[in-house]
Amino acid sequence: MTAEALDRVRALLRIPTMSRNAVEETDWAVFDEFVATLPQLYPALHGALEQERHGHSLLYRWRGRSDGAPTVLMAHYDVVPATEEGWTHPPFAAELTGSGEQQLLWGRGAIDDKGALVAILEAVEALVREGFQPANDVYLSFGHDEETVGSGARTIASVLAERGIRPALVLDEGGAVVERVFPGVSKPIAVIGVSEKGITSVRLTVEQIGGHASTPPKTTATVRLARAITRLNDRPFPARLTETNLRMVETLGAHATGPLRAVFTRARRLQPALRVVFGRLSDETRAIVRTTTAVTQLRGSLAANALPERAEAVVNTRIAVGSSVAETLDHIRRAIRDDAVRVEAVDASEPSPVSPADGPEWDRLATAIGAVHPRAVVTPYIMLGASDSRHFTGICDAVYRFTPFELSAEERGALHARDERIHVATWRRGIAVYTHLLRAS
Repeated sequence: MTAEALDRVRALLRIPTMSRNAVEETDWAVFDEFVATLPQLYPALHGALEQERHGHSLLYRWRGRSDGAPTVLMAHYDVVPATEEGWTHPPFAAELTGSGEQQLLWGRGAIDDKGALVAILEAVEALVREGFQPANDVYLSFGHDEETVGSGARTIASVLAERGIRPALVLDEGGAVVERVFPGVSKPIAVIGVSEKGITSVRLTVEQIGGHASTPPKTTATVRLARAITRLNDRPFPARLTETNLRMVETLGAHATGPLRAVFTRARRLQPALRVVFGRLSDETRAIVRTTTAVTQLRGSLAANALPERAEAVVNTRIAVGSSVAETLDHIRRAIRDDAVRVEAVDASEPSPVSPADGPEWDRLATAIGAVHPRAVVTPYIMLGASDSRHFTGICDAVYRFTPFELSAEERGALHARDERIHVATWRRGIAVYTHLLRAS
């Protein structure tokens, strides 16, 4: 990788494209700056590919030599908000530290998701410069609001559907190359999301007569709401092992050592025991096998001495594949057992369909990963978060979620948090994965 490539990614990381749930608070001028900067940094790509702008989202078409089903590479250039408070290096300074394999690039978006977007641009720019043309069309879909509502990706997916375009493969952010996340497996693991959980904000609301806090009733609105939250927390959703869960355990179990190998390689016969094991290993494994709930927002009275007339909680709910929004709401109502607590879904999204973990498109992606990470064990998994790719499941059967970077637990923990950073060598290998995949498109 040239020094110029590193300069380009640093230039784009320095543009603070922070998307906000309150759209009116978003600084759209920096989004325009980002879009205007791309042709300056990637002139060959912009000279060869057709470009469309859908709001602040971008769609590129790289025409292939034939009219077979295209490939879509996705990423987003908006990032979650960040201030300099608590960061080792300012979030939008794109500073470098260390050297060689230990050189780090610091900045909001280094992983989520500008790092991947710029890796795609670098791969395409280099291939265009060498005169390469893909066998079939390649589309680049770059969203501007994945961190909030995903309207850009939704619009692009609708445009492609209206044009009758049905991709062979869609690849978006998601899993990564990780180590020491599965007990007994020492090899690196490339986890490819073949589906993703549904995501729904569930609002719990209690409304009752307020008054002065000096004469409170036995059960205030906040007490009733707190009781509902405690009941929900005490009644978790049932654990389930989907076909994808079982295949992941079997795949990784074949590479495990120690006593757990016998359990993992007999996953189908030992499902009850595995559900217990996954429920106890870690927060991540527990989330793999069930719908999860997390109370993220609470609201009560507007004054310290006034009883609330309305108490409200927002429960971030990640719905397991095989379940549904309706089933989730039913469980929550039964767990709370209080008709005075209103339960309603906000911005409901069902779990995504499951893409195949075999066949030509899976093999194409697995081969590209293996070319750069030959020791990695490639496995399907259910992505716990949500991505823009869910909007493309209506036009493609092979929608995968994989970011081609090796990420430690500490680096993954910095996503949406302070000190987001990536090893420069890791980013370089990500470009190589995209390059291999494009050569096979």
